[in-house]
Amino acid sequence: MPTFDDVLEEVGKFGLYQKLILGLVCLSSAAFSYLYVGFVFLAVTPDHWCRSPGVTELRNKCNWSLEQEKNYTLPLGRSGSSSHSQCERYDIDWNSSSVSCENPLLFVQNGSWDLPRTACQDGWVFENGLSSSIVTEFELVCSEAWKLDLSQACLNLGFTLGTIIMGFAADTFGRKSSFLFATFVNSVLGLVVSFLPNYTWFLTFRTLQGLFSKGSWLCAYVFITELVGLEYRKTVGILYQVWFSTGMMLLSAVAYFVPDWRNLQLVTTIPSFFFLTYYWLIPESPRWMLSQKKNAEAINVIQKIAKTNGNNFPKDFEIVEECSEDLNHPSFVDLVRTPQIRKHTLILMFNWFAITLIYQGLVMRLGTLGGNIYLDFFISGAVEIPAAIIILLTIERIGRRLPFAAGCLLSGASCLIAALIPDSISWLSTAVAFVGKLGITMSIEMVVFVNAELYPTFMRNFGVSVCSSLCDIGGVAAPFIVYRLAGTWVGLPLVVFGVIGLIAGSLVLLLPETKGLTLPDTIEDVENITRTKEKILKTHYQPVVLHSTDIKDPTSVKMVSET
Repeated sequence: MPTFDDVLEEVGKFGLYQKLILGLVCLSSAAFSYLYVGFVFLAVTPDHWCRSPGVTELRNKCNWSLEQEKNYTLPLGRSGSSSHSQCERYDIDWNSSSVSCENPLLFVQNGSWDLPRTACQDGWVFENGLSSSIVTEFELVCSEAWKLDLSQACLNLGFTLGTIIMGFAADTFGRKSSFLFATFVNSVLGLVVSFLPNYTWFLTFRTLQGLFSKGSWLCAYVFITELVGLEYRKTVGILYQVWFSTGMMLLSAVAYFVPDWRNLQLVTTIPSFFFLTYYWLIPESPRWMLSQKKNAEAINVIQKIAKTNGNNFPKDFEIVEECSEDLNHPSFVDLVRTPQIRKHTLILMFNWFAITLIYQGLVMRLGTLGGNIYLDFFISGAVEIPAAIIILLTIERIGRRLPFAAGCLLSGASCLIAALIPDSISWLSTAVAFVGKLGITMSIEMVVFVNAELYPTFMRNFGVSVCSSLCDIGGVAAPFIVYRLAGTWVGLPLVVFGVIGLIAGSLVLLLPETKGLTLPDTIEDVENITRTKEKILKTHYQPVVLHSTDIKDPTSVKMVSET
């Protein structure tokens, strides 16, 4: 009884048709990078200080420089800081007629701490006013700075709920339909965000974007891995994520030329409407249609694949996918009902959480080092490319499990080492942190791929979505760990990342190796995955002795390549 993988052997496992579809789908992966990490540019925080009524007029009248104005009107920071306070000002009436230009307040110049202080009751002045961010427009600094963390946390909470909802939708209504619906809604929401008048509305619509955007990204990922033969799944999966990294690098250039956050939101959202044309350009997943017993529709797609790839496929060919489970309603119970799937679910959920926590934490930490934000962001994207190359070179030679675990362990060890490097050689700490970023990127590129291979077809998208929802909890925790724990000790966040990375890498070693296995179609396939692997190994590597008398026609003997 032929399966879909058997059919791909005939029509082409990674022919022209699949390559064209991969190119289209990868464009959507690059576009998703803006929403996932583009907050760095939306939330640029320039130097700022309290606005004092009357100071602007006094500065113009007295012809002060900016530095003179600060020296005269702003106190120094607490705890003996040599810089001016960003969140306090002198509680003085600068409109008073007793203030002179030559010597406005002698005791202020001498840095006296006896003058009364007050919070920034009249707003802030932001340096470099040519560019605008949500920080400068909504004044999210000082006592309001927590709102930045909240906006990113709400986006990730949207990711959490959205991946589960969209995962269920993709397994119930199809990969293509769910992708197109989520893309349309997310594109409309993105346009609305660029015109929102205040922070409350911004927070609301960013959360709604989270509900649809990541689920759409995962739908496309599962779709493209289901469309190719088993030996090409790792290639398309890695390339799909490489385009996310490419999108990061392109985003740094776009943000450089479009510094205003509203314009940047528009420029990065409008191209998303192009993906709606995929209604005519990409098919529904034939593997999903077979799992839903829509054999006639699946055959039509398979014939189109065969024709584009230059192969033939008979119209009366019948394919039967054995799926005894409730095909239309995958549930949370299915993820923990049987021993092997339960083990896979728990380990993968923790790894999704740990990997994203470390990944986003390292990105945020690099953004706090100062320097050119556009160059730093470009480098943080470029360092992910070698991770993809390493995976592509090792995944078929070594397997899935060891590179996956090695990425987590490398990242964890790098974080612990970077935390112990003294500030006097901070460049070395930064370099080691980049090694950690490379390691955790390897794990990110592996976890989606391995996750999809460890669940049967009828619940594959749902399983990936539920497990990956934990990564968004990591995204919620990351900013609080980076910015709050650093107040106690600057290396403490790295210590947390290091310990979690080492635990995650150790747990990966408990997962089965899926190299050379076809995608499982039933729960029984997953429960017997170890025995299936042993059977394949025996089939491919057990020595066979042939005697010349056993071969009637020597020309009929064919070499069988190892998978």
